[in-house]
Amino acid sequence: MIQTEEFKNQTVLITGASAGIGAAAAHAFGNRGAYVIVHYNSRREAAEQVVAGIAAAGGNGETVQADLGTQAGVRSLVDWLRDRPVDILVNNAGSLVRRTRVLEFTPELMEQVMTLNFTSAFFVAQAVLRGMVERKRGTSINVSSVAARMGGGIGALAYAAAKAAMSAMTKNLAREFGPAGIRVNTVSPGTIDTDFHRNFSTEQMLNNVKAATPLGRLGTSEEAADAIVYLCTDGARFIQGQALEVNGGFLMV
Repeated sequence: MIQTEEFKNQTVLITGASAGIGAAAAHAFGNRGAYVIVHYNSRREAAEQVVAGIAAAGGNGETVQADLGTQAGVRSLVDWLRDRPVDILVNNAGSLVRRTRVLEFTPELMEQVMTLNFTSAFFVAQAVLRGMVERKRGTSINVSSVAARMGGGIGALAYAAAKAAMSAMTKNLAREFGPAGIRVNTVSPGTIDTDFHRNFSTEQMLNNVKAATPLGRLGTSEEAADAIVYLCTDGARFIQGQALEVNGGFLMV
């Protein structure tokens, strides 16, 4: 059952929403009355299950596929969005792709990581901002990472750099589009208990993070999603160009 109609008649696009934080955010917006566009790359069935879950709760949505790690994939999503008004954008798609030490990086891998984690977010934002400017309203949330502030672990240099670029982009967009009635902010998760960290981190690495976190555990996708949703509510109406850290105290700034 829809919990509230806080986002009724609003369309939300969430990239990378077939699992993890993106899926949790999709459910959270759907449960509040939004029409949710669930973007995915390869997990079609999982994305369809997210939309089915939203529908089962009384909401509505659809899926769209695009490989945001390639320029062609970015263009396909931008073209698909051309005539679709989006009220809330959540730029969530991202991945290390693979943990790689500096001396082993190739130009092709660097381009893929930067395209997936930063360049695609810029062009998707550009695509939806045009309509937001015309309507004089809209909200955009860029999902960064604690790695943007502390540089990331060994093998995550390109990912951390891309997420730092996301945080910088947030501030620039907030300055340019704030006068048009558009709010732009960042949610910066710490280590969240998702497939992302199970794929790229060892158990020892995760235990070390828990030990260094005052709350003594990893975060959940729902906790990160709650922060995303909050920044899109009227309760956050005077928050602009900020990064909300969601890391259990692992990094305090």
